[in-house]
Amino acid sequence: MKEARVTVLLAPDEPPLPGLEALRYQARVRQLQGDEGLAEALADTDVLVVTDFRVDALQAAWPDPCPIQWVHATSAGVDALMIPPIRDGGFPVTNAAGVFDRGIAEYVLGAVLMFAKGTLTNLALQRQHRWLHRETALIRDQRALVVGAGSIGTYVANMLGAMGMEVMGTARRARPDAAFEYVYAQEDLPDLLGYADYVIVTAPLTPETEGLFDDHHFGLMKPGAAFINVGRGAIVQTDALLRALDGPLGGAALDVFEQEPLPEGHPLWDRSDVMISAHMAGDFIGWRQALGKQFTDNFNRWRLGEPLANPVDTARGYGRR
Repeated sequence: MKEARVTVLLAPDEPPLPGLEALRYQARVRQLQGDEGLAEALADTDVLVVTDFRVDALQAAWPDPCPIQWVHATSAGVDALMIPPIRDGGFPVTNAAGVFDRGIAEYVLGAVLMFAKGTLTNLALQRQHRWLHRETALIRDQRALVVGAGSIGTYVANMLGAMGMEVMGTARRARPDAAFEYVYAQEDLPDLLGYADYVIVTAPLTPETEGLFDDHHFGLMKPGAAFINVGRGAIVQTDALLRALDGPLGGAALDVFEQEPLPEGHPLWDRSDVMISAHMAGDFIGWRQALGKQFTDNFNRWRLGEPLANPVDTARGYGRR
């Protein structure tokens, strides 16, 4: 069998994707940092692994004719990767679905407990050297709404459900789902927001979800509810979120933002009712090794002509479910 040509597109300062030495007898692997030599590499590639979405450079360097037979993204979200030559290329595209599910679900559980137990206030009081006894909430029987009932959203629902919470979900289509009380159609979101103590965004970025959380949707949320975004930053209109935080919204835990990194002088940094993390909710110790193993396992399927794991619906820009 002919040796496959694998190119891994890395960020300029990113170390090589680990574990690909397992392919040394099946593939010639080139791990490319930065854009230098990108066009030549793509013209000599059967399988492209994208760890860094520098899509402008990728699109400019895309070969014609194109020898690429499969593109794999080492992320769950692939919205930024859906440039025309990939979206319309006719070859399979896969993602890293499953690798980050538990890490993100644990992050969400931690955020829920942080709000329920008043942890942000505890830390503020500690900095002030103030002893102030308070009562805090139990999360049992509280209601969570997971916006985006895909792989990550389902893991979140299972974890919160195990803590005794009532979990609803939304997805493109309504469906019964054992992890949720019920998964409603996305168009039902306005009718559901007022019932949730926690609104958790795990949805991919699509034309339908971009800017979804605006003044109108924040205004429909239950007073005192907490908002958690581990999906994509552009799903939330940041100015609308700030207005909601100045109003009845109880607080926010934000791992993703419209602009990343979040600018140093942004007003979100100084809010006592907001927790900020640097797009790291799913990045557990060992995540890069897990990504390498996931790709090599899928590569073996590809070489054997078997169906690939984690196919992406390129027309919609997210993994199939």
